[in-house]
Amino acid sequence: MKILVFGKTGQVAMELQRQADVVALARDEADLSDPTACAQIITNADADVIINAAAYTAVDRAEDEEELAAMINGETPTAMAQAAAVRGIPFLHISTDYVFDGSGEEHWATSDTPSPVSAYGGTKRQGEVGVAAAGGAYAILRTSWVFSAHGANFVKTMLRLGKERDTLSIVNDQIGGPTPAADIAATLLEMAKAFHAGRSESGTYHYAGAPDVSWEGFAREIFRQAKLTVEVSGIPTSDYPTLATRPLNSRLDCSALENAFCITRPDWRQGLKHVLQELGEIK
Repeated sequence: MKILVFGKTGQVAMELQRQADVVALARDEADLSDPTACAQIITNADADVIINAAAYTAVDRAEDEEELAAMINGETPTAMAQAAAVRGIPFLHISTDYVFDGSGEEHWATSDTPSPVSAYGGTKRQGEVGVAAAGGAYAILRTSWVFSAHGANFVKTMLRLGKERDTLSIVNDQIGGPTPAADIAATLLEMAKAFHAGRSESGTYHYAGAPDVSWEGFAREIFRQAKLTVEVSGIPTSDYPTLATRPLNSRLDCSALENAFCITRPDWRQGLKHVLQELGEIK
């Protein structure tokens, strides 16, 4: 099975390259701000499955660069999916919990109506709609709170701050499932195998780590495993204003993925342990 991956240095793309023999395209090979060029790559590709692991992910900056974010997150995935549909190649696309408004306390089901409250969430939703409408075999995988030993993420930020400060105030009213990038990559590869074998169903799926936790709780576990002595206090989102609105409830119902692919939610605490070991923080 030949897999073509859009993205090369992102967290999930890095893990895909670790776990499988894939062709991963860097930014200079696939200009995500050019939908036509990206579609042409698929038209000419020798691939059995396409995985789009690339996106505009600067949540706050997207408020000022919504047009660019819409191109990369919306128009380009749509064009990719359309080209894949013409070729008869399954198209797997990563999306986000940010397509929901974060209201309530129930887990968001794949059947729930998206209502993004940020430019980033809106552009990701645009991509979802385009991919689903392209007419080919597809899977949209919504995930949340991604972390790994690569790139910028919450775990690495907490490790840095935990070594610089004795006390930290962390948001405690946003709840979600931290998700190891390695597990997302493994899930995408399993889904790719199923699509390639013709035993899959197109649709939208959720995948997030368990158990659900606040950012404060996530930070406490990072410090506990890394053996960093930091006094953590919880604060509401209102005390930590950001340009883009963050959803308070990012709990995702992952039952559709389990039913279709027999893939269950990973324990993010185990994933965290592996990341800390890779970073040399623990043995």
